[in-house]
Amino acid sequence: MKNRDLYLNKLIQFRDKPLIKVITGIRRCGKSTLLHLFEKHLLETGISADYIIRMNFESFEFNDVTNYKELHTLIQNRLTNKDECHYLLLDEIQQIPSWEKVVNSFLVDANVDIYLTGSNAYLLSSELSTLLSGRYVEIKMQPLSFKEYLDFTGDNKEALPQLFANYLRYGGLPTITDLLDRPDTIGPFLEGVYNTVLIKDVIERNKIRDPALLENILKYIAANIGNVVSTKKISDYLTSSGRKVTTETIDNYLKMLENAFIIYKANRYDLKGKLFLKTLEKYYLVDMGLRNQLTGLYNTDYGHVLENIVYLELLRRGYAVTIGKIGTLEVDFVATKSDEKNYYQVSATILDETTRQRELRPLEAISDNYPKFILTMDNPVFNDYSGIKIVNILDFLLT
Repeated sequence: MKNRDLYLNKLIQFRDKPLIKVITGIRRCGKSTLLHLFEKHLLETGISADYIIRMNFESFEFNDVTNYKELHTLIQNRLTNKDECHYLLLDEIQQIPSWEKVVNSFLVDANVDIYLTGSNAYLLSSELSTLLSGRYVEIKMQPLSFKEYLDFTGDNKEALPQLFANYLRYGGLPTITDLLDRPDTIGPFLEGVYNTVLIKDVIERNKIRDPALLENILKYIAANIGNVVSTKKISDYLTSSGRKVTTETIDNYLKMLENAFIIYKANRYDLKGKLFLKTLEKYYLVDMGLRNQLTGLYNTDYGHVLENIVYLELLRRGYAVTIGKIGTLEVDFVATKSDEKNYYQVSATILDETTRQRELRPLEAISDNYPKFILTMDNPVFNDYSGIKIVNILDFLLT
């Protein structure tokens, strides 16, 4: 069982704090494994197995638990010593209707430390957020970063370009690393994950009556990662394909896909006006393997694929990420965290003078002194243009 130290350390940081730890993320990104790793950590630090209550509600073992009252009774019976802290590790908890009543009850009435996982944002719906207001912390889990991917495959770094090409092609879902010796098995695996997420976390949960429309919208987003998108653009595209649909329906479907952690929306921010713009967002996919399986667009749109990878990496590192607008120019990413702010341009190459000037211009237009970077696949001789740092993307991902 490989480590996911980035996320495990977050759980350890919040251990024994009076907060519910909610681990969210797309299916098969490693949430259950993370709970295994945390359980192992508890045992290694001297916690008795009697005080660790681990339940996975996708397991047949708990198939008879169908409502919150049965869940409450089951957990209550496993609290062996009510004077000692028990650790509740509840996996895919959203399978139990009204589960939040049980969690809230134990948080209030028992000596427990609670950890939950779930595959969609229903876990943190407005109703739940109100119920648990100020008493939970969300740990947003993603597929493997490139750095984790290398750890999982055990590959040395001598063949980084080829390893990175594999990462871009097949994605970073942890199971992929066990299938690389049989590439013909990867497509069916990704297809299965995609279908499960779409059916269980979007279509069934939202009672969608037109699954084909939903899939068409997702395919449009997947083919246009990193491009400015509007509901009108999608509507016009679908209309030209013979599907008339309202912008309201498209907006609702996009929110559902976000809630299933398939897509991420990056809002645009006016750097001069200091305000968020309500239109023309950009969308990114959670995993390049899923994107390639969905669209068949492997080895195309390389620049935007790199942009997608960088966007997800910035999220992993805890940044809030927006698209920066400065006059008629655009900065790919404005990444903020506490009092820290960085500006990033992403370009496959800036060896061409025209391309280099185009990427430098938006950063040069920013008047503040926060760090500015161009991330590229080049290995530049000059790595500083008037204070703007040029960094190789692989170096950025591995630091």
